[in-house]
Amino acid sequence: MIKSIEWTGESLKIIDQTRIPHKILYKELRQIQEVYEAIRKLEVRGAPAIGVAAAFGLYLGLKSETFTTSQDVISRAGQLAEYLSEARPTAVNLRWAISSVMDRISHLVEEPEVMVHKFLEAAIEIQEDDKERCRRIGESGAGLIESGMTVLTHCNTGALATAGIGTAFGVLYTAHLQGKKFEVMVDETRPLLQGARLTMWELKQAEIPATLITDSMAAYAMQQRKIDLVMVGADRIAGNGDVANKVGTYNLAVAADFHRIPFYVAAPLSTFDFSLTSGENIPIEERDPSEVTHIGDELLITIPDANSWNPAFDVTPFRLISGIITENGIITPPFEKSIQHLIHHTYQN
Repeated sequence: MIKSIEWTGESLKIIDQTRIPHKILYKELRQIQEVYEAIRKLEVRGAPAIGVAAAFGLYLGLKSETFTTSQDVISRAGQLAEYLSEARPTAVNLRWAISSVMDRISHLVEEPEVMVHKFLEAAIEIQEDDKERCRRIGESGAGLIESGMTVLTHCNTGALATAGIGTAFGVLYTAHLQGKKFEVMVDETRPLLQGARLTMWELKQAEIPATLITDSMAAYAMQQRKIDLVMVGADRIAGNGDVANKVGTYNLAVAADFHRIPFYVAAPLSTFDFSLTSGENIPIEERDPSEVTHIGDELLITIPDANSWNPAFDVTPFRLISGIITENGIITPPFEKSIQHLIHHTYQN
């Protein structure tokens, strides 16, 4: 699997995902501002991946400054953490990763140089942790995939979106490695075409058979019994099981429910936001309207100066979800009870 994000020892090396599939362009980020812009511009994207990137960005920001005491380091880290958190507001993994780093280090009292290095160590741990979570998600969900199936995916949930093999894509990849013969139907995922550009490219690399459709074809494909299961990722999951994911996910969940097709979400526990009782309180990022009116930076697909609306995510109610695949197993309805049980079991062990 390709590495979308990697620490070189001096810089954060990423693949510019805005260029795929036409060009594989690696960029080396050496300043926190570069990390912020890479996240904001979707050069690095996917909830787990931007969390990892932000952790390294925090270190890069501290590395470039001089401190007198350990408290100076912590104080400045808090400021930089808030700065990075604003890059993308919906994906909770970004704040989770930064908070995890801060929690590990904020109580320490060391020489400033040692403190700064601790932030690098913590970022590397976040990266390795995500790899392991992806592996376990793949193992948890692979049993849902059977030979002969066609699985519909939305947006991109593979190695490009994580530090490992992916979430929903990781389930498919694990089932593929187990020798199961299935196909994937990929919707294009407007407006930025992450399905068409990224997921189709990753499936080809993995040699998993795939068919591309437009977003508007999904319900008809279900009606024609061409889809056996829908599997998507998540950017934030509320305590009741409501899921925020790439806009268009809710459409698929409604259509799948109507056609009685199982609808699964794959995400690490770090994607859960237990401070929110429901998805109504999840902040939804609204992006530049030009992403709707243009394909790429130049191709205008409507009239000049057309008004457009561009919410990047929507919220799927828990009632439409068959299960949530995590690194610690599959959560099934009733979600509030199942989520609390899983969290209790996780922290007890």
